[in-house]
Amino acid sequence: MQNLNRIFLTKLLIFFIALMQSFNCQADTSRLNLADSLFGQQSYQEAYVIYQDLLENEGAFSPAMLLKMAFVAEGKGDFSMASYYLAKYYDQNPNPRVITKIKTLTEQGNLKGYEVSDWERLIKFLTDFQSEITGLFSFLLVVSLILLFIYRKKADHTKYYLPTLLFLILAFISNNFLSEPNTAIVTGTPTLIMDQPTAGGKLLDVVDPGHRVVVKSSKDIWYEVKWGERKAYVKKEHVTRL
Repeated sequence: MQNLNRIFLTKLLIFFIALMQSFNCQADTSRLNLADSLFGQQSYQEAYVIYQDLLENEGAFSPAMLLKMAFVAEGKGDFSMASYYLAKYYDQNPNPRVITKIKTLTEQGNLKGYEVSDWERLIKFLTDFQSEITGLFSFLLVVSLILLFIYRKKADHTKYYLPTLLFLILAFISNNFLSEPNTAIVTGTPTLIMDQPTAGGKLLDVVDPGHRVVVKSSKDIWYEVKWGERKAYVKKEHVTRL
């Protein structure tokens, strides 16, 4: 029995090490600090170039950075990109004032896709603290492994391994599957909303840029999206992922 316990513990430790190696790393903030410094000195274009590189090539950004990018883009008269940055900011911090600003930039008073349900707020809260939640489950996993090792002679029944298995599963799910919905903003003019991923489908709506959609899946040149309370399809070239 002791040999079986040791084999089981060894496998769990190996899996835990592999899990820890997959944890997301925080991006280096030195370039972000440089861009913020340039922005503070009113060197907006220089800061904007660095912000763009961080966002597009490294996928690194902060909510404040997105607001600054929207400010610069609006100042340049690029209202489409300003709306994009604001919509991306809205994904991080749902705020009615952001919607009002996007409506002003797009000159549309009835934008769809910016309603946030209680479930979406819960998912947003969990993803905001994903690292902390994963770290907590990982810590509890280590503690349970240590306890199993210390009391290995008494742990002669499957039930003693259940907490360890539970924390292992929760840590894995938290690290790999806890994520916010994939969203996009309509950028094409005009954009056709269809009920099928084909030009022969039924036309549901014709919209201008600014609307926000939740992307469910991808099929050829189409995205399956949530449009109101129903499933719809839009061409990929007409939206920009947030």
